Amino acid sequence: MAHSFRDLHARGNPFILANAWDIGTARLFAGLGAKALATSSGAHAFSLGRSDLGTVTRDEALAHAEAIVSATSLPVSGDFENGFGDTPDVLEETVKLSAEIGLAGISIEDMSLPDTRPYAFDLAVERIQAASAAARALPRDFVLVARADGFMHGLYDIDEAIRRIQAFETAGADCVYVPYLNDIENVKKVCSSVAIPVNVGVSSVEHISLKQFADAGAARISLGMAMATAANTALHTLSTSMFGEGDFSGLGNNLSYEVIDDCMTKGGRM
Repeated sequence: MAHSFRDLHARGNPFILANAWDIGTARLFAGLGAKALATSSGAHAFSLGRSDLGTVTRDEALAHAEAIVSATSLPVSGDFENGFGDTPDVLEETVKLSAEIGLAGISIEDMSLPDTRPYAFDLAVERIQAASAAARALPRDFVLVARADGFMHGLYDIDEAIRRIQAFETAGADCVYVPYLNDIENVKKVCSSVAIPVNVGVSSVEHISLKQFADAGAARISLGMAMATAANTALHTLSTSMFGEGDFSGLGNNLSYEVIDDCMTKGGRM
């Protein structure tokens, strides 16, 4: 399964990585044609009634990811924030534990949490070197994604993000990711800066099509919190109408039970 996950990462022919937040959404995405799944740290945190960024423990994230892995036969990548610790040895352990529960890979950010400070360049690279070494020592294939999240938080510019992902490539990362690339020109700039696959998130560039991402050189398109946010947006809109205005008419646009059940049933059989 993990080998097929790696094979999905083809420059110029990106697949959509669907970020699920429970067994039901995992099976729904699988039943609708997703080729691979991922957890979402933000969506998971929201499902627990918490804020994103450092509020979920490693044990909680692993248990959550294991449930997503068990939901379908699709490969699953763990969105594991900073790897749940600052030091390289913690990342080594996180990689090993992730493989033990059946994850096909994980993504690691270069941010100290919960205070959202970027790690110093040398430490950020050392962390990826340690995680990569642990991944290569596993008995099966494992896709390690190194993220440059300081750009998303406005803590360094695109040039520094590229400097970091190039160093992460040298350190052994299998794929790199710079979240919130604002426009297609930045997507092209990042994709052309490395030889390994690049993940692009859709959260800030929803107006760009899959073909445009492909032409820019992307290998993977992750949904991040976008689907969970869409679901919560629908709940917010409907609830505002019901509780504020006594209007239930929005519920008339819902899919039937049978359609949803059929998708989940198909997804669970894959």
